[in-house]
Amino acid sequence: MGFGSYDESEQDNQEYDTDFDGDDGVSTAENTHEGDVEYEFSASNDELLDKLKDIKEDERENT
Repeated sequence: MGFGSYDESEQDNQEYDTDFDGDDGVSTAENTHEGDVEYEFSASNDELLDKLKDIKEDERENT
């Protein structure tokens, strides 16, 4: 067999282990992070809305 080749008969004979233990999952609390995020905007709301309008117009022109 060459690189990337496979035996198609192996595809039919695959067994899947569907018995999951409780320890097999990911603990969602394992990597919890606490903190604050702050943003500083130098543009006014009107400037941001104008920029959004320009982006939407550019998207319409390019589609």
